[in-house]
Amino acid sequence: MTEMPSSNRPLDSSCPDQRALVAQHFTQVRAQTLARAAPLSAEDQCIQSMPDASPTKWHLAHTSWFFEAVVLQPHAAGYVPFDSRFFRLFNSYYESLGPRHPRPQRGLLTRPSLAEIHLYREHVNDAMQSFIAQADAGVWQVAAPLIALGLNHEQQHQELILTDILHALSSNPLLPAYQTADTSGLQPATTSPALRWLDLPGGVTQVGHEGAGFAFDNETPRHAVLLQPYQIADRLVSCGDYALFMANGGYERPAFWLSDGWAAVQVQGWKSPAYWMAPDDPRAPSAHWQVFDLHGVQPLDAAAPVAHLSFFEAAAYAEWAGARLPTEFEWEATFGAPGLTQMTGQVWQWTRSSYEPYPGFRPLSGAVSEYNGKFMVGQQVLRGGSRATPAGHVRASYRNFFPPAARWQFSGLRLAKDLPD
Repeated sequence: MTEMPSSNRPLDSSCPDQRALVAQHFTQVRAQTLARAAPLSAEDQCIQSMPDASPTKWHLAHTSWFFEAVVLQPHAAGYVPFDSRFFRLFNSYYESLGPRHPRPQRGLLTRPSLAEIHLYREHVNDAMQSFIAQADAGVWQVAAPLIALGLNHEQQHQELILTDILHALSSNPLLPAYQTADTSGLQPATTSPALRWLDLPGGVTQVGHEGAGFAFDNETPRHAVLLQPYQIADRLVSCGDYALFMANGGYERPAFWLSDGWAAVQVQGWKSPAYWMAPDDPRAPSAHWQVFDLHGVQPLDAAAPVAHLSFFEAAAYAEWAGARLPTEFEWEATFGAPGLTQMTGQVWQWTRSSYEPYPGFRPLSGAVSEYNGKFMVGQQVLRGGSRATPAGHVRASYRNFFPPAARWQFSGLRLAKDLPD
């Protein structure tokens, strides 16, 4: 499947062709979601393997719910919902939009069927296309930014479809592949040369989104930060690099670990990144380490960027390597610098920055005020985008965030250091 063009562009109702462009992008994004679900059976699409993940079927429904609840219900005169019960079933976390089905129990929703969810999507698609074409100018002015948000929201769920199903399939002792051949359009991992350090002078720099294109509210407002001189690695940490950490007792030596990270190692029994398979793994015995990924069990590629690390593991590796993780502002200030590789399209890169609001941050108004701001506690920022990230979401200012123990994302690391005096 081929990535569709980004919907990260302004929606200007004064442009006569803008509605046609929005309609086209809407069709493309919605089709891409179905394309990512297409390799999966109905049984695959109903499974929920852990509370942090959601069934593919739920993703298909929830992204339709967003347009129905945020755009159509409040702004399309005379809109008739497909099924009013779906407002509760497929609400994720929007308190202002009513009650919701508990997140850990999404896998219990065997009804409605997958076929009915597809009908639901078609109903919403038809209603949205009519709304885009017919809404009067005043309504359009209000709704156009919500449509842009909805399209970018759906692209986020396209990525989650892959990360969630990878975890689900890894829980199956048969270790079935999402796709047996790499026809997904995902960027392949690249080989890694010897690591080099780039010196950056620091100083006052501007961070945050700028320009007229789409951005989430957590990327704003743009503001100045002061950076001390620092070094940053020209590439990501590879599987081979990380294997040396493991061989050096990385998971047995508490000196490398933050306290909560060491506790997680003990409780969870971590000995390697998620989805790595030791040679003695009875599910797929081998003379060498292997990795389970979207294409099934594969030999471990020592040159590929290491993936599926928690923040705790990334920080421990950095400590072992005599380095640290970059702050999110160091990472952003470095974006586009000559000599840097693998900044996007490989793995999300953990930073040493807690997920906090920028100075002067204000959430969006209305129901979508709950989109980002209320999660700004207890999370770490990741930057860069992974192999599963839609192309329009790899801009320099994009802020992803996850709890520090999360390992099911395509998450890795890049090293940084303070510049020696």
